[in-house]
Amino acid sequence: MGVLSLNQLAEVAVDAFFPKQCVGCGKVGDFFCLSCRGKLPWLIPPICPKCGKPQVSGIVCSSCWQRQTEIDGIRSPFLFDGPMRKAIHQLKYQNLKAISSCLAAFLADYLASNALPGEVLVPVPLHPKKLKQRGYNQSCLLARELSKLIKLPVIEDCLMRVKQAQPQVKAVNVKERQENVADAFTSCDEELADKQIILIDDVRTSGATLESCAKALKNKGAISVWGLTVASEIQR
Repeated sequence: MGVLSLNQLAEVAVDAFFPKQCVGCGKVGDFFCLSCRGKLPWLIPPICPKCGKPQVSGIVCSSCWQRQTEIDGIRSPFLFDGPMRKAIHQLKYQNLKAISSCLAAFLADYLASNALPGEVLVPVPLHPKKLKQRGYNQSCLLARELSKLIKLPVIEDCLMRVKQAQPQVKAVNVKERQENVADAFTSCDEELADKQIILIDDVRTSGATLESCAKALKNKGAISVWGLTVASEIQR
């Protein structure tokens, strides 16, 4: 038997004192038990090739036809519903940072069969006040764990949120969400010029946040920017 690394020993110790519980039903053993894994709300194709929302025809949806965007496309393996909604809420609001490795594994599996052009991972940043309040950026945790699995570097300090707005979930419609994050982000330097970027976030609501980030990155010379989120909230 091989010698365990320090990280592996730490994980064993943590699991011994704080065993993983299924976020769906509470069963001890893993963050998703077999039963709840079977209930995960996979986002099943066909989808709009631009925004990634379910689209029966599989062609660009009417909303994407009507506007010009900087984001090259958005993809998510899951709908923001059921056990996945609970998992993301616990990551984001209940300090369950350990689940980020599990969610990142879902993203890695998704990319294995749905490849996106990318040379670097960039997490969507929080405003400094929000980061201080929460203590961590869930998108950074996801990007770091995903980086370990797919061997792409993470750059966390190239994109900044300079405008603190109300949470996107509180905006009543797509237009309000777009206005809420308009010019909310800026790219700090030329580090990502001529790069293909994959933006990492937990949930896609309307796509407005990812679009604002893509605009800032392309203003600094990024070749392409794709959004990858764990889940997508489908706007009705």
